[in-house]
Amino acid sequence: MKPQVVVVGSFVQDLTWNCLAFPAAGETVIGTFASGPGGKGSNQAVAAGRAGAATLFIGAVGRDTFAAGARAFYKAEKIAARFVEKPGHATGTAAILVNTSGQNEIVVALGANARLSPADLDPKFFANAKVVVTQLESGLAAAAFALKTARAAGAVAVLNPAPMRADFKPSLLGHADILIPNEAEFTALVNLLPATGRTDFTEAALATLSDEAIHALARTFGPPVVIVTLGKRGCLVSQKSGYTFISSHRVKAIDTTGAGDAFVGGFSAGLVRFKGDLVAAARFGTAVAALSVTRRGTAPAMPRKREIEAFLKKTR
Repeated sequence: MKPQVVVVGSFVQDLTWNCLAFPAAGETVIGTFASGPGGKGSNQAVAAGRAGAATLFIGAVGRDTFAAGARAFYKAEKIAARFVEKPGHATGTAAILVNTSGQNEIVVALGANARLSPADLDPKFFANAKVVVTQLESGLAAAAFALKTARAAGAVAVLNPAPMRADFKPSLLGHADILIPNEAEFTALVNLLPATGRTDFTEAALATLSDEAIHALARTFGPPVVIVTLGKRGCLVSQKSGYTFISSHRVKAIDTTGAGDAFVGGFSAGLVRFKGDLVAAARFGTAVAALSVTRRGTAPAMPRKREIEAFLKKTR
């Protein structure tokens, strides 16, 4: 089946340590270790594919064991993937600490991901796509090219501005149909964009804002649709015509790593499933994210279509 969702972004090998509490500076703590496939782009592709959308992932890797593992994982998942080898550069890695509350701290080494370029993105891969998704964990020129090529192909161009970077160029927002920031990224954009009139905005300030005030700030960003993910609270879908707040589902969180990616991938699959209905797609993405935090890991934690449907029936 030709891919309806194309995700351009990062593959990262996750190296995860679970511990009772995060170590303080200079402190050593005892924990347990696990390793598995991750990376924002890859996580989102797996979430979309497992949620039922025909998906293609495009990313860069090195010539190493982690790259071989990535190919094997996608083959087992039966999700299409194009891994561009970057000789002389290692496959990306992430050091992840997770405490008993399910919260995480992450350091990412981009490696080959930073070398993904427009030359690696053949426009033919986008020809039949309905949704194209990219983030900021790979080369920024590749992200811009993916968004522009998506629009040229008639697909919906989705930008997840994660992780926010010092070299981020606001002009990238002009190529996005849908922008999906989390609380930290939303805060950074408010301080970065002159149209907001703010330079001292904080996440604490965001937590005190009404839905209407968040919507008003989102309208200054530029993209027609801005979906702000608000962690345990849910998400706010901001459009020119108005906004809709969607509450999150109450679940017992074991590991919140990758929850944002689960939402983006689930939302993208939902856009296809619900024929462009933004609110229905966001509700679907919220369910995918909720299920993902009830198990450990990132890509392996993404729920499958049957699980999502059963979960939504129970929560109606």
